[in-house]
Amino acid sequence: MNKEEIIERINGFLVDEFEVDHDEIEPDANLKDTLGLDSLDYVDLVVSIEANFGVKLVEADFVGIASFQSFYDLIEAKLKAKTA
Repeated sequence: MNKEEIIERINGFLVDEFEVDHDEIEPDANLKDTLGLDSLDYVDLVVSIEANFGVKLVEADFVGIASFQSFYDLIEAKLKAKTA
């Protein structure tokens, strides 16, 4: 799966699951603010990532994740580690 496919899939379920307008999802936009995430929403996000990509995220993975781009990079790195 290439970076474009990862981004497309993530954005697709974010629009569906978090009811955010697709136009608000920009690589440099703040993930938490744009999605209006609270602690329970992070759980939903982790479950969605596992369901869509088969990778597990833990709380420590979100340290330093502010933008959508950093989130995309995290998922890409997790997928690469999984296939390595």
